[in-house]
Amino acid sequence: MSLWVVVGGQYGSEGKGKVSAFISKQEDIDICVRCGGPNSGHSFVDDDGRTIVLRQLPTGFVNPRTKLLIPAGALIDPAVLKQEIESLDLPPGRIGIDRKSFIIEHQDREKEGALSLRERLSSTLCGVGAAQSRRVLRSGDAKLAKDVSGEHTWMNKYLTDVSDEVNTAIDSEKKVLIEGTQGFGLSLYHSEYYPKTTSRDTTAAGFLSEVGVSPLLATQIVVVFRTFPIRVSGEQAGPMRDEISWEQLQAESRYPYSIEERTTVTNKIRRVARFDWELAHRAIRNNRPTRIAITGLDYLSFSNRGVTRFSELEAQARSFVMQAETKLSAPVRYISSGPALSAMTALPDCQKSKTLEPTFEPVL
Repeated sequence: MSLWVVVGGQYGSEGKGKVSAFISKQEDIDICVRCGGPNSGHSFVDDDGRTIVLRQLPTGFVNPRTKLLIPAGALIDPAVLKQEIESLDLPPGRIGIDRKSFIIEHQDREKEGALSLRERLSSTLCGVGAAQSRRVLRSGDAKLAKDVSGEHTWMNKYLTDVSDEVNTAIDSEKKVLIEGTQGFGLSLYHSEYYPKTTSRDTTAAGFLSEVGVSPLLATQIVVVFRTFPIRVSGEQAGPMRDEISWEQLQAESRYPYSIEERTTVTNKIRRVARFDWELAHRAIRNNRPTRIAITGLDYLSFSNRGVTRFSELEAQARSFVMQAETKLSAPVRYISSGPALSAMTALPDCQKSKTLEPTFEPVL
């Protein structure tokens, strides 16, 4: 039996989707559960060079035997979910939608627009926050997945009790992975920057609650960090310490072409910054991970792009990995050197200790 929880340690887009997909294949996960709503996308480049972006389904779909579940704590945009199921050509037996998950409606998107949430908080206007508020207020027009069987008949064959399925699987010695959403620095409760946050908690404990499983059952908590964190553009999105420009990052990393990253939903250029050790420490303290994943080693140097052997990374990248492990008091077990799933690898502990130049101090 194992229960994994994958959590973002910064402001989202750390690579949680890619890490979850990698673990789903490597550990042969039986069930992958995706928390959150359609306001954030998880993406990676697959083995065929296609960019896969999912806003509702778990990235664990890459393992053909992994069942994909959406828990009671999730918020669902039926159109987005239906499109994802169809685009991946997934059979009904592989998908489960909790009967108690909440349905986002057109009025939620309209309300967020009327409240100027994009201008105030860089909201994606997907209706997630407004739907969450209707859920909390228990409005008379609130609908759960089980309440829309007539309007969205295609959903009926997927309805299930996700908490029951997950707990039964764990009791049967199966492997479950919970794919968290966004990042610790955006937590509604624990971010230093409220109200410049998202509309939910984004910790391991919060995701376990959304699924309906005891924290005592978690066997692995993986916190994912980027070498250079990113956040939505504009001051209204909230502060980010030690910002730099994409042009500066390109020059430092010696990328041979322009680099930038855009938001999945609104396609806006994100801001980028140097690694924030203070934020990382808070994420570690609140989540107590058993493992760390570090993505974006290619941003330390373009020569690292696609490299999967620790010994073949440049000294700065190897040193950063060891520095993270030492400063954050948790083992780095996964590294990634590019957007492709194939650019991610698992690290045995001995591999790092044999190849570190202990006198090198990376500058970030």
